[in-house]
Amino acid sequence: MAGQQFQYDDSGNTFFYFLTSFVGLIVIPATYYFWPRDQNAEQLRLKSLRRVHGRCLWYRLRLMKSQQSIIPTLKKAGLLFGWLVFILLAYKVSKLDREYQEYNPYEVLNLDPDASLSEIKKRYHVLSLKYHPDRRGDEATFMRIAKAYAALTNEQSRSNWINYGNPDGPGATSFGIALPAWIVDQKNSMLVLLVYGLAFMVILPVVVGTWWYRSIRYSGDQILINTTQLFMHFMYKTPNMNMKRLTMVLTAAFEFDPRSNKEATIRPTDNIVVPQLIRELGNINVKKKEPPFCYPYSLKARVLVLAHLARMDVSEELEEDQRFVTRKSPALLQEMINVGCQLTMMANSRGGFHAPRLVTIENCMKLTQMIVQGLQESKSPLLQLPHFEEEHLRFCISKKYKVRTLQDLVSLRDSDRRSMLRFLGEEKYDEVMAVLGSLPHINMDTKLQVLDDEDSNNITAGSIVTVTVTLTRKRMVEVFENEQESSPCPGEEAGNAEEAQGDANKAKTKVWQNKNKGAKKTAKSKKKKLTKKKATPAPTKAKQANGNVAGNEVAAGASAAAPKEEEDDASDRGSESDDGEANKDSGSDREEDSDKQSDKQSDTEADEMAGDDEEEWEALQQSIQRRERALLETKSKVTHPVYSLYFPEEKQEWWWLYIADRRDQTLVSMPYHVCTLKDTEEVELKFPAPSKTGNYQYSVILRSDSYMGLDLIKPLKLEVHEAKAILDHPQWDIPDTEDEDEEPEESDGIEDSEEEDEDND
Repeated sequence: MAGQQFQYDDSGNTFFYFLTSFVGLIVIPATYYFWPRDQNAEQLRLKSLRRVHGRCLWYRLRLMKSQQSIIPTLKKAGLLFGWLVFILLAYKVSKLDREYQEYNPYEVLNLDPDASLSEIKKRYHVLSLKYHPDRRGDEATFMRIAKAYAALTNEQSRSNWINYGNPDGPGATSFGIALPAWIVDQKNSMLVLLVYGLAFMVILPVVVGTWWYRSIRYSGDQILINTTQLFMHFMYKTPNMNMKRLTMVLTAAFEFDPRSNKEATIRPTDNIVVPQLIRELGNINVKKKEPPFCYPYSLKARVLVLAHLARMDVSEELEEDQRFVTRKSPALLQEMINVGCQLTMMANSRGGFHAPRLVTIENCMKLTQMIVQGLQESKSPLLQLPHFEEEHLRFCISKKYKVRTLQDLVSLRDSDRRSMLRFLGEEKYDEVMAVLGSLPHINMDTKLQVLDDEDSNNITAGSIVTVTVTLTRKRMVEVFENEQESSPCPGEEAGNAEEAQGDANKAKTKVWQNKNKGAKKTAKSKKKKLTKKKATPAPTKAKQANGNVAGNEVAAGASAAAPKEEEDDASDRGSESDDGEANKDSGSDREEDSDKQSDKQSDTEADEMAGDDEEEWEALQQSIQRRERALLETKSKVTHPVYSLYFPEEKQEWWWLYIADRRDQTLVSMPYHVCTLKDTEEVELKFPAPSKTGNYQYSVILRSDSYMGLDLIKPLKLEVHEAKAILDHPQWDIPDTEDEDEEPEESDGIEDSEEEDEDND
């Protein structure tokens, strides 16, 4: 059995193969992930947003960052250096000689493969005289010549060469290690051991431990676990939070504590600057001693948030800290909403404590809007627009215009809007209209059904109700352009008003002059309605099902036949029997006609039912396919950039969609965070129907997490019926006769066993 040999690379050739592969495995993926994207495309994108978002804080910061940052240049330089090393190594490997060469005895003897035995012997004789050691030749060369001669003349050596590639037979398997031999040299042993120990016993454990201890401190949304526990504690303790209390809980997050987050800082000048802001802001519960609201980091964060909402100017030292706090706040408020939903589900399933009220969760959503726009809750939504100040609002809320919301401003005519905003110049007015036109306008359609049920429109107690909400986003400019096209001019309105008055006067004169005609018309219309009602076959079928139509027909026939019978009696008394037979025949004909009509109606209704079933089945299959595609498809969360004058980071338009019972102030379905609404989005909200029958009034609510005054509330009426009784399946119906047949068999078996026992005794 052949042995094995392990040998290091003395020449260093195979080490270059290993090194080239190692560098390639690093450089190629790093180039794909870390190569800076086309900065020209980013510049073009920013340029396209300049007309609308040019005054936003995040836009100005992005421009400054792109101009001052040298990180893309450093990335490119590092990656290019890696590619240069890789190319040099590949070139070095291509120039290396192959160490392994196939053994060929003909090449050793300098013969052609077709040489005869005499030629081989003659060539060997010549070479042996030249390289024999006794004649001062090279011993190694002579051994190679002798080995080649034996391989060509000796049958055993020749078979070994043909089978194993070696005249001596199978040799030891050789494994080359692609490391240079100096690594295992005794002189370098201490240095190699030191490098190995430093790499695998110090650096690797430190890196893995740092990553692990950092990752376990954060949740999946990169929120500190301690912050989540803090939110859960205070929402459990205070189910009904007002905006003031909510701001205190938000700013107590451990993300703002320098001991938990290195990005947060406490400056020595905070002891001077923060008290000045507190005096300017007024009452912010500074004297409250409840931890952690009384801690310095929480107080500083609360002051910075309130100053941001009041749009107050802060010093350059605090400006960076304020941007950090406002940048972190939307994610923290989203975590607070998630905590509120978890507590609500726990309260609904287990009970034992009060779930957070609806107003608490909605205040979290409103506070997110306020922080993104830098506005207080009591301020007008019009202040989200550029060049709008507090003193300008008096022009909008005047008795002439009564503009209080963005929708009111959109619904105005161009002339009235320009007259109202006369305090703005032409450039500023154009900028305001560009921003107003870019704001979102959402259309919300709802569909209520019970999936996977025979009657999807019938909601029974305890069933799972699915509300399919279709959201369609348009820009405000499309809305007021359509309204302006549909709205008539002032002259046309006056003409239409005069025409309407003239038509009304004509109608009045006609009514006063022609009372009898109107009465006759109403009488005729009533008669037509009655005839139509008699002609409709649907109620006759229903009456037949209830067993009342036969009596009605008999009564009608009797009332119609009474005068005829009197006339017949007066004319001829002897024809009563003939009239009776004729009436019997006519009754049988009527019954046959009614049977035929009922058969036709049943056939048409069966066809309609089959068509409805097919439509429902197709709709169900389409909804299932749509859900499967939604699960497999990964949509981008980049929707539309938010216009925010004071938010330090680019934010995308996202929404919250949920169903609530505003009378009881409770959540019916958990809020769904819609992060992919670019043009159209379909969302399914599911919730269990109430356990009691009756009519319920809910609300489907859509709230923006970025804009104030763009929320939508749509009523949702729910009529809950009793659940159907569960029918026993026939396979579980066991007849009594089988039980009776089995019982005597068992008793017979027992008696037989007793008799056998007696016999054994």
